[in-house]
Amino acid sequence: MQFNSLGLSQALLKAISKKGYTTPSPIQQKAIPPILQGKDVLASAQTGTGKTAGFTLPLLHILSENPKEKYRPIRALILTPTRELAAQVYANVREYSEFLNLKSAVIFGGVNQNPQVATMRQGIDVLVATPGRLLDLINQNHISLKRVEILVLDEADRMLDMGFLRDIERIIKIMPEKRQNLMFSATFSPDIKKLAHGILNHPVQVEATPENTTVDAITQKVYRVAKGLKTNLIIKLISDGNWKQVLVFTRTKHGANKLCEKMGKAGIKAAAIHGNKSQGARTKALGGFKNGSVSVLVATDIAARGLDIPLLPHVINFELPNIAEDYVHRIGRTGRAGASGEALSLVSADETTYLRDIEKLVGIKIPVEIVEGFEPDPNASTEPEKRQQRGGRDRSRNNERSASNNTQKNDSSRRPKRNNERRRNDRRN
Repeated sequence: MQFNSLGLSQALLKAISKKGYTTPSPIQQKAIPPILQGKDVLASAQTGTGKTAGFTLPLLHILSENPKEKYRPIRALILTPTRELAAQVYANVREYSEFLNLKSAVIFGGVNQNPQVATMRQGIDVLVATPGRLLDLINQNHISLKRVEILVLDEADRMLDMGFLRDIERIIKIMPEKRQNLMFSATFSPDIKKLAHGILNHPVQVEATPENTTVDAITQKVYRVAKGLKTNLIIKLISDGNWKQVLVFTRTKHGANKLCEKMGKAGIKAAAIHGNKSQGARTKALGGFKNGSVSVLVATDIAARGLDIPLLPHVINFELPNIAEDYVHRIGRTGRAGASGEALSLVSADETTYLRDIEKLVGIKIPVEIVEGFEPDPNASTEPEKRQQRGGRDRSRNNERSASNNTQKNDSSRRPKRNNERRRNDRRN
C-alpha cells in the first residue's frame, strides 16, 4: 500500500514525499481511513511506529477541506503529556501542513506565555498543548475551545499515569459535545478503556502491534551487577564501546544529576534532562545530544515518550522502572522506523522483582550477562525498594495542578514572584 491510496490530498502527499516517505506504517494504514471518514478512533501502537502521522495527516486533510481563512478559531486540539512531545508533534504538524493554508501553534509550561499568546491572537487552526499551560491560558481568557472539531489525546496512557485525568475532564467540558475524538496510546490498559468509554463515540479500535510488545529490531540484555558498582559499569560499557549516542534512564532527578557528574569526571560528555530542569536547559541538552556535542543524555521517565531521536543506537536502564509498562516506553526510543537498536539494563538484587514483572509483560526471558569485576552481591536482599503507587503519584500531581491554577492568573513579566511559582508548577509539563 502507498500513501496515495489512502485518500489524502495532493498537498499532503507532496509534503509526505518531501520527507522521503512512500509507504505508510501499519498504524497509519489502519488509523487514517476511519479518521478520514469522521469516525472516533482508539488506537494502540508502540513508540516509533508512526503514530503521530497516523492522526496528523487525516486531521490536516479534514481541516483543509473546509478552511476558515478570515477568522481562524481553534478547530483541532492535540493534547500531549510533556513539553518535548508537544514540540515534536508541533514540528510534524508544521512539516505536513507546509503546502496547506492552515496555521498551527504549540503551548507548554516552563517558558514565558506572552509569545504563545501573541501567536494565538493571530488565529490558528491546530493547537498542540500540554494540559497545565492550556488550562492556565483558558483561565486567563486567552484561549477558547468553543469551535473545536477534532480532539486528539496523544500518549493517553502516559497522561493518566502523570495524573492529568482531572485536567482532561475539565478541558472536555468546555469543548463542543459534537466533535471527532481520537485517542492514541501505547497500551490499552483498563484505565485507558474507561477513559475512552467516557469520551469516544462508538470508536473504531485499531492496533498495530500486540499490547506491550517490544520492537523486534531492539536487542535486549540484562547486566546483573552489585548496586554500588553500577556507575563504574556503565562508564566502562560506554567507554569500551566508544558509544557516541546513549540515552540513559534513572529513576530519580537527583540520580540523573549525580550520574551526569560522575560521567563528566570520567571524561564522558553527559547532560541531564528531567522535570527540575528549565525548558531552556532541557532544549539545550537535547540539542547537544542530537548534534553530537553531548554523548550521553541522562533522563527520568519524563523523556520516555517525548523524545524523537532518529537512529538512536543505545538505551540503558541505569535503574529499572518500578512500573513494568515504562520499560517498553523507555527502550522504544531506539529501534525506531525500522532501524536496529540495543537496550541494556543494569539490574541489582533489589530490582529482581521489577525484572520479573517486565519479562512477564513483554513475554520474553531477557538474556543475562555478568561482567568480570562487576559481579552481583550474592548476599544482597532481593526485596525491592518501596514502590510508589500510581494513585499516590496521581493525587500528588493533581494537588500541584490545583495550586498552579490558583496562582497562574497574572502575566509573568509583571509579577516576578508569581513567575517563579509558575516555573516550579509548570515542571510537570
